[in-house]
This record gives sequence, C-alpha cells and structure tokens, in this order.
Amino acid sequence: MIFAIDFLGVGTMQQPYSTGEFEEKYTYCGNDLGHRYTKEKTTFRLWAPTAQRAAVRLYKSGTAEARDLLKTIAMTADRQGTWVAEAIGDQKGIYYTYQVTVDGKEAEAIDPYAVAAGVNGVRGMITDLSATNPAGWELDKSPVTAQHFTDTVIYELHVRDFSMDTSSGMTAKGKFSAFTETGTQTPSGCQTGMDYLRQLGITHVHLLPVYDFGSVDEAHPESSYNWGYDPMNFNLPEGSYSTNPYDGAVRIREMKQAVQALHQNGLGVIMDVVYNHVYHASDFSVNKLVPGYFSRENAAGVLSNGSCCGNDTASERSMVRKFIVDSVNYWADEYHIDGFRFDLVGLIDVQTIDEIIRTVRQKHPHCIFYGEGWNMKTEVTKPDVPLAVQGSAGRLPEFAFFNDTLRDTLRGSVFDDHLPGYISGQSVDSAHLLECFRGRMPWSSNPCQIINYVSCHDNHTLHDRIAQALPQADAAELARRSRFAAAFTLLSTGVPFFQAGEEMLRSKRDKTGHYVENSYNAPDSINAIRWAALETEDGAKTVRYYRGLLAIRKTHSLFRLSDSTDVLRCITLLPDVPQPLTVFQLENEQETILAAFNPGKAGMRLSLPAGLWQVLVQDDFADSDSLGTVSGSVAVPPVSALVVISCKNKSGL
Repeated sequence: MIFAIDFLGVGTMQQPYSTGEFEEKYTYCGNDLGHRYTKEKTTFRLWAPTAQRAAVRLYKSGTAEARDLLKTIAMTADRQGTWVAEAIGDQKGIYYTYQVTVDGKEAEAIDPYAVAAGVNGVRGMITDLSATNPAGWELDKSPVTAQHFTDTVIYELHVRDFSMDTSSGMTAKGKFSAFTETGTQTPSGCQTGMDYLRQLGITHVHLLPVYDFGSVDEAHPESSYNWGYDPMNFNLPEGSYSTNPYDGAVRIREMKQAVQALHQNGLGVIMDVVYNHVYHASDFSVNKLVPGYFSRENAAGVLSNGSCCGNDTASERSMVRKFIVDSVNYWADEYHIDGFRFDLVGLIDVQTIDEIIRTVRQKHPHCIFYGEGWNMKTEVTKPDVPLAVQGSAGRLPEFAFFNDTLRDTLRGSVFDDHLPGYISGQSVDSAHLLECFRGRMPWSSNPCQIINYVSCHDNHTLHDRIAQALPQADAAELARRSRFAAAFTLLSTGVPFFQAGEEMLRSKRDKTGHYVENSYNAPDSINAIRWAALETEDGAKTVRYYRGLLAIRKTHSLFRLSDSTDVLRCITLLPDVPQPLTVFQLENEQETILAAFNPGKAGMRLSLPAGLWQVLVQDDFADSDSLGTVSGSVAVPPVSALVVISCKNKSGL
C-alpha cells in the first residue's frame, strides 16, 4: 500500500452511523444495489439513508467535462434507506451518476456499485456484462485445485511493469492485453511474458491493484505511474491498463481476456485488494452520497489514519461490511479470480474477513486469502471490535499472513536499510532459524497461515537490499547471496511468495545510481521489468536456480507440509554440525532430506549419515532430477545451500 494522502474531514455523523439503532433501521440485505440491465429497461437501487431526495442522471459520455446530460430521473424512497428508479428502453452504453440532497446540500457521485465507467471513473456505464465475455469464457475456470495452501507458489506482478520495457518483446505495453501475447522474446531470443511465466514453476500470479485507482490519468497513462494503492471504484478494472479507457466495456473484456490467458497457461490469478482506505475520503462516492459513512473518525472528528493514507475504512459498519463482501464476491464470480491479497488487512475487522471467506468459498472452494496483518493504530467506531492482525490468526484459520519474522531474519530489519541479515552475514541462532524454516510463528496455528517472502513491491528489491547491507560486494556476490536467500525462502514450510523479477536479480536504480526503495510513483525506467537480465550470466543462472528450487518443492512433499504436528515430527536440526552451518533434517516414511545452509565466506564439508545420497542443490545449481550422488561427506560452498536426499528408498539406486 502507498501513499495517497487526504486529511480532509468528511462530516460529523460518524458515531451515530455505528449505533445499533441506525444499523437495525438501515441495513439493507438485498443483492440488487447498483444497476441491473435488460434491453427493455435498466433498474437502479442506491443506499442513501440520510438523503432527502435522490435522482439518477443519465449522460451520453463518460467524460466528466462533457456537458451532455440526457435526462434526470427522480428516485423513490424504498426500504432500509434505499432509493429506486428505472429507465425504460435499451440504455446499454449510457453513462450515469447519482445525485442526492442531504441537509439541503446537493452532491453528485458515481454509483459505488458501478461495474463499468468512462475515463477516470467519474461516471458509471450501463453495461450488459454478458457482452463483455471473451469467447469460451463460460468454460473458463481456475486450473489450480491444490489440496493444501502450502502447495501454492505466488508471483507478485504489476500489470504495467510486466510489458513496458523494450526488451519484453511484447507489443501491448502496460496493458492487460500483454498477457494474451505468446512467443515473445528478448532481442537475444530468451522467452518473456506468458511463455516465461508458464515455465517458471509458480502456481499463481498475484496482480498488484487492477481495480480503478485514482493516481494515473487514464486519458494520458504515459504521463504518470503508480502501483495503484489508491482506490476510486472498487468494482471495475483500471482504465489505464485498457486499450480504450473511454469505453467502460473494453477494460472489462480485456481484463477477462488476461485472466483467461493466465488460466489457459495453468496459472491462478490473485487480486491485490485495498479495502482499508480510499484515494480521497471526501471525494469517495459513498462518503459523498452518505456523508462520512465509509470512513473512521476519532472523537475530535478527524479522520483516522492508521493506513498512513489519510483515512481508514469503517469496515465494522454493516453497510461498509456488505460493500466489501459484495465486492470480493463480485470479482470472484464475474472475473473468475482465484485468490485475494488484502492490503493492510489489520485495519479490517475479523467479522468482515470471516464473512468474505465463508461466502466466496460457497461457490469457489479453492479460493485463497492472505494479507498484511500489521498492527496499525486506527479509530474503530464500535467497542470491542477485533481486527484482522497477525494476533487474530486463531480467529481466521483459513486466512494467511505475511511472515515478517522470516523476512527480517534473512534480509535484516525493514526499518534499517543497511542492517545485514542472515543472508548478508549476520549471525543467527540455529534454533531461531529452525522455527523460521518450520514456518512456526507465535501467532500462527498451522503452516497454511504463513506467507514466506524476502521481497515484495514495498521496500527495496532483494538484490538492492543486499547491496545496501554490503556496499563493497560485487555483482557476482550479490547474485550468490540472492540465490542463498531464495533457497531458504522457497524451501521453508509455508507458502512461498516472491516479487516478479527477483529471480532475475531485479534492481531499481535511478539515474544517479541510488537504490529506490519506495518506487510507487517512480517512472517506468525504474519499475519496468528488464527482461534483458535473462541474457546475462548471473540473471540466467539465478532464474535456473529458482526453477530448480520450485521443481524440488513440488516433487518432495516434505517441503510442503500443512499440519503443525507433521512439521514438529518431520523437521529437526541435525546435531553436531560445525558452525556456521545449519542443517535441517526432513524425514518421513518415504524419504530423508538434509537441507544445509552455509552463510559463511569459507566453504565447509558436511559429514553425511551412512549411505548413498542424491544431490538436488549444491553451489549455484538446483535440479529435482539430481546433480549426482555422494557418500561420506559433501562440500557446502560459501554462501550457499545444499540439499541431499537419501537414496535408500529410491528405486534403481
């Protein structure tokens, strides 16, 4: 999440909105908010319980500046604070807003439940959603049916970063359509794009926000860049990623095509969602139509700012909760989304997250959920409301949280760019490393609640973080330490997650050589994935290493344990190992595996238990098919991992 600031107040009716009396009178449970289209008529239903009057305004275009009002239709007050209206005839392609009068003041806003919009999301568009489906959409479904969440490997990717660099070989630069391209290559012939993703060994692509966000001008997307953590319209795709942001149907169709292409290539799609705040609280549609309802305020009437984005969402209120639950279900149903990553989920209440999981999984049993469970200070508007922080993991057994303990252990504290971690030579107690490798955190109940990572869009890339801690290290050493980090992270118990490009030593440096930590609005020259890295020796070697590690993880279930009891039984420290080696023994009835980690600058030898051992990882190489066999002892080169498996149960050996 990053960093759209709005400190404007949005009203003084905050706390009355949270009373039992208000919610009993005005909680609407129907599933028809927004517009419903047929060729004969379009019906509208708006929730605006404080309004004295309401109307639908129909426009010819979706451009805010256009003075092309077609008509205004008065709405009729209905049950639980809702208003209804209908427009007779075929209204497909017509744009609309709602107008309300509250305490004598008029306000106009886009429908909070709008599923299509014109340029920059200021007017909703009446849409026949069935007409936006690409060919074969009715047969599209997730290719991922993993038995356990620990079978998942997540690849975090920004739509624009994916294709913008000239070396990508893709033609639809920065667009959803880039995901439909095949056969793309770097100038030297290395696979890029979808072909590359299909071969990497990941199971899911995690897309940074693809709903409509406010920080990029959709009419001129080349003029600015943003990660997208600044929501405007939660239920429609971002227009800057489409080939025509003026036509609300185009962005829908092209996003569906991207999802379909990922599915056809065996990859699930995870959507990064940001329900904890909005771009500008005072301009957000719900707050304009129902002043101040969507946002938390403190006792002094100041917007709560636990998000560091100027406002926090009041998810504890019944109609905010309904909005969020409806929104997630809509994306899962309409766009076939396979999972959701919740930005700063620690600002959202437990009941809302629990309701999301329960309702989505009624139709989509394999859908996955995870998020940032950081404990952020916020002004909840009701007493005794538990929030979805890491400490609430016991209340949310089917929700996973990012593991900042493993992250900071390996790369160093996120609050000190120059402090080394384990992968940069910092000494770490073996018992602590064991708990990290086991995926056992004090707040988790099982490994399926653990998202293991050393880099994501926030903070420095893995390569750059190591470079900050070791400013004298050359390129080869930085690459070696990156591979060392990958071995520990991808083989640890839990769910592996890594930032796109990490596997090709992605770096974000500006023209002065400065490593950019917070690149949320930096230009493409910093953020775009440089596919030409695949043509370098270190880049190619590191990608092969990641592929090998992921193949090993997939092949050997001991790296994918999902039950805490099995973890304690199957993963132990190998005793009597010379420092600084740390060796984990993974053992079940079928096989015994040793995973050794040498963070030191000198090579070491590991004495092996009796028998013949098959080498899967050694030095800069990783391969599920074996790198050879050893017995007696084996070399563990400096700053490297070693993985060997007993051949006692391997046929033919």
